[in-house]
Amino acid sequence: MSDFTSNFWSVFVTAVTLVGIIACLVLLWVSGKAKAMTANDNTTGHVWDGDLREMNNPLPRWWVWLFIITVVFSLVYLAMYPGLGNSPGKLNWSQQGQYEAEMAKGEKEVAPLYARFAAMSVQDMARDPQALAIGERVFMNNCAQCHGSDARGSKGFPNLSDGDWLWGGAPEQIKESITKGRMGNMPPMAAAVGTPDDVKNVAQYVLSLSNSPHDSLRASLGKAKFGACAACHGMDGKGNPALGAPNLTDDTWLHGWGENAIVAMITNGKVNQMPAQEDKLSAAQIHVLSAYVWSRSGGSKVAAK
Repeated sequence: MSDFTSNFWSVFVTAVTLVGIIACLVLLWVSGKAKAMTANDNTTGHVWDGDLREMNNPLPRWWVWLFIITVVFSLVYLAMYPGLGNSPGKLNWSQQGQYEAEMAKGEKEVAPLYARFAAMSVQDMARDPQALAIGERVFMNNCAQCHGSDARGSKGFPNLSDGDWLWGGAPEQIKESITKGRMGNMPPMAAAVGTPDDVKNVAQYVLSLSNSPHDSLRASLGKAKFGACAACHGMDGKGNPALGAPNLTDDTWLHGWGENAIVAMITNGKVNQMPAQEDKLSAAQIHVLSAYVWSRSGGSKVAAK
């Protein structure tokens, strides 16, 4: 660990950088002083393609000065910006600082626009075309990568337009999910359920809860074993939004449908994370985004009443 806490590598990088720049100047000086053996016609004796002869002319002055200017520029740049080990440079510039400055500038420019929405409820914004348009743009830039541009999600990524919510679909619950993120954890339950046949029977029972095609005999055998799952999903299989436990009776399958998919879930478990956005988006952006997401699930119809 001492290699990562000592100042050695900072000094090493600084030394290598400066030695490299100085070596360029030395190379330029040596090449200007060196004398090549030439013939009377000032050629070096090298011939290509029968008639192309190499001359021993000095480097063009403009090239030499451009080389020198480049070296000087590099020294000035390294003095002003980070580049010499741990030195921050005279301007104390950093990528993080640049990012924060640009974000602050952007937030200042859009602050008057978001100020109008700050006093509005999610329900009111769901009726406001401008608020929804801004919310859609925020969604496209930050959420569509997982949930899709149409908010319909995909396997492992919830559909936000179907009214089915793991953690609750009320405006305040949506805002909390966006702000703080969510961590869903389905532990492996095969050992608690019993034998591999018991696991398959439970899978058939789970299918029966949503009236999906299933083996009724095996489903009846799996009902008793389902008690191991009831702590999270409830004895009726309707789930628990406080835990993010899915409703197993609604025929919405986030991680795949069918016996094989359910058996894999019971056997292996699953961890799904919705990353928190509070460090990425402002409170005003999250407020508008919540209204857009709520409207996608049918909230706009409620707001219109």
